[in-house]
Amino acid sequence: MGAEVAAREEGAVEDPMAAASRGQVLARYHHLREISKRHHSKLLDFLSRDVVLDHARQLGLAVGRTLVLDRMDDLTLAFDLAIYTAPPGRSRAIGRYARSVRLAPGSDEALVLEAMCRAQFSVLRVERRHETAGLIVRDVLRGIDLWLVDQGLESSFSDGYMLATRLFTPECFAMTAGVNVPIARAMLEAVVDEVPQVRRKTPADGSDDRRFAEAIYRFALASGVMDRVTYQDPIREAS
Repeated sequence: MGAEVAAREEGAVEDPMAAASRGQVLARYHHLREISKRHHSKLLDFLSRDVVLDHARQLGLAVGRTLVLDRMDDLTLAFDLAIYTAPPGRSRAIGRYARSVRLAPGSDEALVLEAMCRAQFSVLRVERRHETAGLIVRDVLRGIDLWLVDQGLESSFSDGYMLATRLFTPECFAMTAGVNVPIARAMLEAVVDEVPQVRRKTPADGSDDRRFAEAIYRFALASGVMDRVTYQDPIREAS
């Protein structure tokens, strides 16, 4: 692909797949998710061990050059930061990967990668079940509603539940990029207090600050809330 695609502005919920059945929506979701998993796998070649270790140390998952983990799944948070964020003036791994590959224009592989390049860190509140599949969620910092398709979240999160995650939108629905962090309002307030730079920005700009995601991940790990989170491949429903 060419240069990394700039972030686009998300609007209110739009549902051009309103006429699609649950099976059709989930089939499309599974297909796009498999593509994103392949991209993430190839992205590992663009990460240095030092960068991953640095993020792990910031999250309390490493001491020196030694990982200190109770659960291997916790390292997913360090990989998320290493892939999707970078210090000012440095390129992101997702951008370097996007510039290195050649994908057929208009293909689903290109569609997903472009969406991954636009991925945004978000704090979401579950508003209700979508009438076909997934959830309607509120991005509480950007003040917008989104259609989120994720079978695991749909089956386990009730209305009003809050979580932090990184979203990308390859279709009219959004998908998670791999991390899901349960969050309470008290934790969100504590994070903002710890990262005063965020207070000097608009809520939307603050959520894009890599230090914001890092602080949420660190608080979640320290509080033990991540012990309740498991990452599993969704089960395909019978048509």
